[in-house]
Amino acid sequence: MNSAEIALLVRTAVGLAVLVALTIGLQHWRRLPLGVRPLTAVLRATLQLGVIALVLRGVFTFPALVVAFVALMLTTASLTSGARLHELWAGRRAALAGVLAGGLAATGLVLALGLVPFDARNIVAVGGILIGNSMSAATLSGRNFRTMALARSGEVEGWLALGAPPGTAFADIARRAVHEALLPTIDQTRSTGLVTLPGAFVGALFGGANPVEAARFQLVVLAGIMLTQTITGLTVVRILSAAPVLPAATVAPAAVPTPRSPREPHLGPHRIRAPHRPHAHDG
Repeated sequence: MNSAEIALLVRTAVGLAVLVALTIGLQHWRRLPLGVRPLTAVLRATLQLGVIALVLRGVFTFPALVVAFVALMLTTASLTSGARLHELWAGRRAALAGVLAGGLAATGLVLALGLVPFDARNIVAVGGILIGNSMSAATLSGRNFRTMALARSGEVEGWLALGAPPGTAFADIARRAVHEALLPTIDQTRSTGLVTLPGAFVGALFGGANPVEAARFQLVVLAGIMLTQTITGLTVVRILSAAPVLPAATVAPAAVPTPRSPREPHLGPHRIRAPHRPHAHDG
C-alpha cells in the first residue's frame, strides 16, 4: 500500500467520522431515541465490507467458490427476512421460500438470457443485488399482510365463518400487500435518470464502463429487481394466506406489579381475593 492509498484511507476515515457525528448530533438534538446506533451501524458495515472484500478476492481467484457465496447470500437474506416475519403463521417458511424463489429465478433468467456475461463477477454482482431486493420484498409483503389482516380482521372472520378457505378470506389482503411492497421499486424505476442515478449505473461507471454500457447494465438490474420482488412477494403472501387463524396482534407490555408486602400471602396470578362479608357473629 503506497502513501496515496494510505492518505485516501485516512481522509475517508475522517470524513466518515464527521458524517456520523453530525448524524448522531442531529438525532440527539431532536431527541430521536437512536443513541449511537448510526456509529455502530457504520462500524459493522466497515467490518462486514472488509471481510466480504477478502472473500470476494478468493471467489474471483477460484470461480468454483461462487456457488458457496451465492448460497451464503441466500441464507443470510432468508434468515434476516424470516426474523422480521416470525410472528406470522409460517412466517419464516414464507420468507425462505420467497427469497429462494425470487432470487434464484430472476438471477438465473438474467444469466440464461445472456443479459450479462456468465462469469463469477457478474453472478456475484447481479445475484447480490437481486437477492438483497428479494429480502426486502419478502419483509415488506409479509409485514403489509399482517397489518392489513389485523385492520380487516372482521372481514376475514366473516369469510371464515361462511366456510370459505383461508386463501379466499385473505385473497384481497394478499394482493394489496404485494401491491404496496412493489410501489417503491416501480417508482424508482420510473424516475431513474431524472431523480436518482442508481448504484449499479454509478458502479459500472466507476468500474470503467462507458455510459451506454452502464445504462444497459442498470436497465437489466432494474427489470430483474421488479421480477424478483414480484415473485418473492407473491410467494410469501401465498404461504401466509393459508393461515387458519388471523395474525396475532402486538401485545402491549404488562404493567409492572406493585411490590407485595412480605407478610401478604401469595394468591397466584389468576386468583382474586373476595371482599370481606360480615357474618352474624361479627360484632
